Amino acid sequence: MSVNTVSKDQFKQFVAALIASEPSVVGVQAKGDRFVFDDLKSADALRLDYDVSILSPRKYVMPQKETLLKFEVGGDCQSVQDGKPLILLGVHPYDMAAINQMDELFSQDEYDTHYMCRRRQITIIACDVVSPSKNVFASSMGTATVQHGYDMLLTDVGESIIVEVRTDKGRVLMNHMPAARPASEDDLAKRSAVWEKNQHVLNKHVLECKPSYLPKLLEKNYDHPVWEEKARLCYSCGSCNQVCPTCYCFDVQDVVNWDMKTGSRVRVWDGCLLENFATVAGDHNFRKNRSSRFRHRLYRKGKYVPGKIGGQIACVGCGRCITACTADIANPVNVYNQLMERTDIG
Repeated sequence: MSVNTVSKDQFKQFVAALIASEPSVVGVQAKGDRFVFDDLKSADALRLDYDVSILSPRKYVMPQKETLLKFEVGGDCQSVQDGKPLILLGVHPYDMAAINQMDELFSQDEYDTHYMCRRRQITIIACDVVSPSKNVFASSMGTATVQHGYDMLLTDVGESIIVEVRTDKGRVLMNHMPAARPASEDDLAKRSAVWEKNQHVLNKHVLECKPSYLPKLLEKNYDHPVWEEKARLCYSCGSCNQVCPTCYCFDVQDVVNWDMKTGSRVRVWDGCLLENFATVAGDHNFRKNRSSRFRHRLYRKGKYVPGKIGGQIACVGCGRCITACTADIANPVNVYNQLMERTDIG
């Protein structure tokens, strides 16, 4: 690991060099008064001062639609792995935590070669938050800062940017930053001050228990009336699933081409709030009621996934679901706090 400092002008030159020399660079850019990850065409377009992107960078490690294999009807099939070198620039700590979780999940059990092939070719340049979004609660979830997963971490400390390099891929990128100098004690103190500040300001919705209590809290509240109360207002639109950086559910479909001889197997994002998500053979839907789907979303975040990845809560506090939900029922903090009111978790 190395920690260096560059001026903001020098950093802009670094970004321009990446765009000129690397096959694909994706960065955060303004779209009206909101922000998106998209192909970066100029250093001036990059916005590291953004509050939150509309969609998380999940779509680059797990595309909304991807081809898994191609086949001939009644004949052979061939696996497709389409990962290409990509630099992902401007990933916030909470989104980095979500990618770390997905890395662990997709490498468990049946190792997902499609996901892992793509992930290995992505270089992640993370950045600490400069502008807290209106619904962020990363501090409550322990994701206001991040300590691993990235290849390079940027921290804006005013007139300069602190650049921490963690991996060989990050060290290679430093060739585009010849003006960097080793960070001084003063630089490191300024970075620590940013981290300390973000532990407090990235918390617009305060969780009234430790995240580690959530599995137990949920275990005690399977029949709590909050599930039905919230679900009465739910449209089953799945917006909360689509914007969530930790949702990884997918559907697999076989698509036959017009020649009726060839086709492909694709996987596409799916979401547990959608009405037919739990429909199986025989047209049986074992989560037909909206309340059971609404409950499942929160149980997945706070109990089921943590059981697979060492207790990590599958909610990183980005707040996107709160913003996306027109019915104003998706805020997990509100639900968990409501459960806390009537539960002894001792």
